[in-house]
Amino acid sequence: MSAADDETFDIDQVRANFPALAGEQVFFDNAGGSQALGAVAERIRDYLLNTNVQLGASYATGKASTDRYDAGYAAAAAYVGASKDEIVLSPSTTQLFRNVSYALSSFQPGDEVVISVLDHEANIAPWLDLAERQQLVVKWWHPSPSSSKSNPKLAAEDLGRLLSRKTRLVTCTHASNILGTIHDVAGFAQTVRASASPDALVAVDAVAYAPHRKIDVKALGVDFYSFSWYKVYGPHISQLYASARAQAQLRSLGHYFNAHATLEHKLGLAGSNYELVHGISAVVEYLPDSKWPSITAQEGKLQATLLAYLDTRPDVTVWGEPGSDPGARVPTVSFTVAGRSSRALVEAVERDSVFGFRWGSFYSVRLVEQVLGLDAGDGVVRVSMVHYNTVEEVQALIAAIDKVLSRGQ
Repeated sequence: MSAADDETFDIDQVRANFPALAGEQVFFDNAGGSQALGAVAERIRDYLLNTNVQLGASYATGKASTDRYDAGYAAAAAYVGASKDEIVLSPSTTQLFRNVSYALSSFQPGDEVVISVLDHEANIAPWLDLAERQQLVVKWWHPSPSSSKSNPKLAAEDLGRLLSRKTRLVTCTHASNILGTIHDVAGFAQTVRASASPDALVAVDAVAYAPHRKIDVKALGVDFYSFSWYKVYGPHISQLYASARAQAQLRSLGHYFNAHATLEHKLGLAGSNYELVHGISAVVEYLPDSKWPSITAQEGKLQATLLAYLDTRPDVTVWGEPGSDPGARVPTVSFTVAGRSSRALVEAVERDSVFGFRWGSFYSVRLVEQVLGLDAGDGVVRVSMVHYNTVEEVQALIAAIDKVLSRGQ
């Protein structure tokens, strides 16, 4: 079933929820930050104007403020299938993983961590720092030899060969912010559970996945799962889920007199901005379970349109899953053109059009340099779409790109 066949998906109605889309700019840089729902901005404004007081007070406005904050936290937890005490909100995914790295207290010198080379640096640097501080052994998880250079993928069988009785942590991405390829995170977690270290922790960066698919952290079987709400049509705040197994291994970074009973107490460090937390509930209301099939179908059409064009050009290399199957990728499409600078191509298109897209390595420098073999300074051309984009916008972008490419150097 396509989005066009689904009577519940009205693209005009969808776009009306996003005030920025009424302007001239066409947004194809959604992996860097989606446009915000109007309802999110309204709730942030309402909080600041009507309940902008410290949490926990016993007077009427104080109670209303606390109720709004608690409701936002509960909505954020529900989005990933967790309870309120299993998540923490903070300014960025990088900060959240960094906090975890300082709170982990059960590792011993000589213990091992397995780190994916395909990840955003947010899910690499904190663990390398942890390994240095605690004298841990780092094992790099490279793409499967069976995958192609242009479509590198992590495989459970390769992970299995890296695991030992000393493994304490495994990190990976749910979907690369460059490749768009969806990884079998549940399968990876099962591999860890069946290994000599079944209690090893699995940490997943879901920033590039969360805007595109329904999430159930319990079904995935992971221990840490983090993403950013500003890439899911919401405010500039990020979220981390931690399983009971993971929380048992975390010391609290909070004040000594706090209860330390929840993940927020242990890792939050007062980093969850009150009005932004209140705004999250509007995102969750916008994305009921019933909407996800339509979103997936619409995004499948968008990526199919762009990939079909790129496939016609022998001078183009698509980096990531070359097919448009929504089960295999999200609509974050990256490519390079032989003999062309990625930066020059993007800037040439933007000079003569209203399209906003990007070039670069997008904080995935190890992936770009070590795996793809590209210059991280120039990187790839990235077109990142979400469900509020239209096929007509993609077709117009294709025409603009083709016009620039037809000019030659």
